[in-house]
Amino acid sequence: MKHTNGASTERFIYPLTFDPVFKDYPWGGRNLAIKLGRTIPDGIVAESWDIAAHTHGSSVVNTGPLAGKTLPEVQALLGEALLGDRNDQALAAGKFPLLIKILDANRWLSVQVHPDDAYGLAHEDEPGKTEMWVVLHADPGAELIYGFAPGMTRAHYAEVIGTDASVDSLHRVPVKPGDVIFVPSGTVHALGPGIIVAEIQQNSDSTYRIWDWGRPRPLHLEKSLDVLNFSQVQPGPATPTVLLDEEGLRIEQLVRCPYFETERITLPAGHHYYGLCDGSTFEIWAVVQGKAALDSNAASLTLQAVQWVLLPAELGEYQISAEEDAVLLRVVTPENEG
Repeated sequence: MKHTNGASTERFIYPLTFDPVFKDYPWGGRNLAIKLGRTIPDGIVAESWDIAAHTHGSSVVNTGPLAGKTLPEVQALLGEALLGDRNDQALAAGKFPLLIKILDANRWLSVQVHPDDAYGLAHEDEPGKTEMWVVLHADPGAELIYGFAPGMTRAHYAEVIGTDASVDSLHRVPVKPGDVIFVPSGTVHALGPGIIVAEIQQNSDSTYRIWDWGRPRPLHLEKSLDVLNFSQVQPGPATPTVLLDEEGLRIEQLVRCPYFETERITLPAGHHYYGLCDGSTFEIWAVVQGKAALDSNAASLTLQAVQWVLLPAELGEYQISAEEDAVLLRVVTPENEG
């Protein structure tokens, strides 16, 4: 077990749950309470930053010996024991590599784009932002903007960007619960009304607004044109790769990119998943449907939809048991990180 300042950190290695950070952006609503049964503050709630370690908001551990500490404070204390040896860049930077959110799109989000790492570091003093969504809820007819329609060029888009016409040549995709949308940096995108998503992303808050539906917020037109990928033409939802499908247990790889690897596990009631945090990477788990118990040598807890837990890289063996039919997400950092 790693040591910090000469003291063993073993008692701090246990499954970590957090109090989230809430954001009241104007496109939010009340559906995190109404649809997901979450406890949220009064007023508009657009985002719940569930596992966050950013200067714009850091989640706070809510149980165990680390209760009251922010995630950056936990990383400073545990270092590699938390992140794992795959995450040298994050350890050197002193910055947790991922940011986990739940978004409630009660109105259209701004039409927007995120920079890549090189542009983000040069212009925003932080890495870029590649992200993915797992759709948790979608009203009938709900849609999102994702990439360009055929025929759009940078020169033509430069003529209309920042106006109502910004949205005319964008690709719209109808979505339903369970759909997976991968949004690499450079992709024009916007969530539409009636959609709730789980968002897994790089730990960055750099967003360039192209059009905000008339809301009086700043637009970032020159930077948007710098980073937009005009080869993203009519993309569709990701197609999961089935890794295992037997006796009701189903494991699908949803997205694998240099920043995160996400799997979806369908676990029937009474079934178990056995895992090992072997020191290479932390693991983030969520129950997005149903109810499941997580047991390890350090601690046990029960998770219901939609709750997340962070497993430190040196946690060791653990077991997840479905107390009722459950669907879970598992997020790790891949070996070819960043």
